[in-house]
Amino acid sequence: MHHANHFYGHAHVLARYAGLGDGHPPRINGYVQHGWNIGDGLAPGHPYAEGTPSLLWSEQTRRRAWSVGRRNVTVIGAPFGYLLAMRPEPQSPPQRAGTIWYPFHGWEGQHVEGDHDRLIAQIRQTEPGPVTVCLYWHEHRMRRVRRRYENAGFRVICHGYRGHWWSGTDPDFLDRQLTELRRHARVASNRLTSAVFYGIAAGCEPAVYGNPMVLAGEDPTFGGTARIRRQWPELHGEQVHLPTAVEIARAELGVDHRYPPAALRELLGWTAAVQEESA
Repeated sequence: MHHANHFYGHAHVLARYAGLGDGHPPRINGYVQHGWNIGDGLAPGHPYAEGTPSLLWSEQTRRRAWSVGRRNVTVIGAPFGYLLAMRPEPQSPPQRAGTIWYPFHGWEGQHVEGDHDRLIAQIRQTEPGPVTVCLYWHEHRMRRVRRRYENAGFRVICHGYRGHWWSGTDPDFLDRQLTELRRHARVASNRLTSAVFYGIAAGCEPAVYGNPMVLAGEDPTFGGTARIRRQWPELHGEQVHLPTAVEIARAELGVDHRYPPAALRELLGWTAAVQEESA
């Protein structure tokens, strides 16, 4: 299995939905898009075997992949959408409060550069209620970064470790994220990212504002932040029109492309695994 299929416990979520339980998921026949992006669904710099099926989140991403010469692409929707199907919101959910804020982050190969103090000041000026700042594991381990947000009076959390090269994957990452999102009335970030779309799908009012910061050596191939702001202006600002945001998030997460369990098992190459368990 491509190691990126394990990121954020995606393979584990799909296996649970497909009826394979909570154990180690079988090998997926293909590359599952592991985050929202404005390219062809594949992460730049990750090894990829030519001809491997691409299992993408949205029809728009499929069209972009086709336009750059990718073939053998299928839209399956985001794993987060499968989690929502397994964990529908209760009919009488607890009262939501405050904002969960996701600062743009780096990763093992690239550090993010920006003014955290300036961002903190803008968050305090903008958000009407209590703020939870969710740092990516990379920044959460940086004491100097984490302490800045803690000293500002924010509740600071981390959803867990993404995993890397088949090691350290947290199968409960998305479950933990969904639980936190449903505690909050708003979701916000200084860049339009997967977390914002997840928050919208989980019932939060979204906002995207503040200095977008810079990723060291950021790849501008598909247009970068300038293109994101041009293409999705409706999702940027301290206040966003919620019905429009919900419609866009539904399309970007491919909610309407979610496969039924049996069809998903067939697509991912898991039919034999189910037959072996039932034998």
